[in-house]
Amino acid sequence: MAVTTATDEEAETKTASVVGGSGFTGGELLRLLYGHPNFEVAQATSRQYAGKSIGSVHPNLRGSELRFTEPDDLAAVDVLFAATPHGVTMQHVDAFQDAADLVVDLSADFRLATEAQYDEWYDGHECPEKLDVAEYALPEVNRENLQDADIVASGGCNATATILGLKPLADAGVLGGEVRGASDRSSGDEPRDGAHAVVDVKVGSSEGGAGGGEASSHAERSGVVRPYAPTGHRHEAEIEQWLGLSVSFTCHAVDMVRGASATCHVFPDGPVSKKDLWTAYRGAYEDEPFVRLVAGGSGSYRYPEPKAVAGTNYADVGFELDPGNERIVVFSAIDNMMKGSAGQAVHAANVALGLEETAGLAFAGLHPVGSP
Repeated sequence: MAVTTATDEEAETKTASVVGGSGFTGGELLRLLYGHPNFEVAQATSRQYAGKSIGSVHPNLRGSELRFTEPDDLAAVDVLFAATPHGVTMQHVDAFQDAADLVVDLSADFRLATEAQYDEWYDGHECPEKLDVAEYALPEVNRENLQDADIVASGGCNATATILGLKPLADAGVLGGEVRGASDRSSGDEPRDGAHAVVDVKVGSSEGGAGGGEASSHAERSGVVRPYAPTGHRHEAEIEQWLGLSVSFTCHAVDMVRGASATCHVFPDGPVSKKDLWTAYRGAYEDEPFVRLVAGGSGSYRYPEPKAVAGTNYADVGFELDPGNERIVVFSAIDNMMKGSAGQAVHAANVALGLEETAGLAFAGLHPVGSP
């Protein structure tokens, strides 16, 4: 898979704004955009902190002269990133598009393909006519459709971890059932018969956002491994949409700040060897700049874990074959606020604008590091 690039001379500076810039992902977006060679931050909005400096909310960004402004007065920019709660962008998308050539939404407002899916998984949709023009942000599954997009919808963090873990098996037909073509994967059709995976995801407290509530407070979160979505998690819809399989999906809240770790159990409908798995995963990801294969090597970090990708846009993906139980176990780990949100959004914007794909996203993480 070819990676689109542009030299510094070819790539002009783009102006950007962040609506909802005071939240966790808004802060991550600002951090990435400040370090991006092709973006100039023109505006960050926050009703709660209007008039306050960026650094007063995000201490890692102290020194910025920018102050939060009210979201009702949007600057004209090349790209508007909406780091707002679910339901906001669908209400204001016309105003966002009036202000920017490209709108990148980090909520769930445009992730699904059809109004019927929003009726089933959310509370309906207020702007269904825009669903057809929105493109899913994850470049590893939708790169070819991102170029020149008008609306880009960042994927959910749990769905991102799961999709990246299982995509090579879906593409190779290991999951059973009839494999969909790439053009069919955003149709919202029912999962293909016989294709199924059992998925357990463990996530950090930052997934709940800056206003995550009592369950995300340190006293309540410390030391827990708490099932919070045993069944029916909304991210199932994205996984089924892009992989064409049904999933039995459970989420646990665990004692970490950053990270999403997916463990997927797959029972193939025929014999599969370790060589088959390596062929499938290398074929899918050998040209992907932000996916690394970590499958039972040496050292302490033999399989993917969030600590190793904290603060980065990388996804670590690995697998193990269980011949005795005719099972494949797939592991994937991401930083939920980076590859699962802000990093994915910037990566998708790079693709949509024809910039170097890795621009602004080169941070490789730290080791050793404390709890993510």
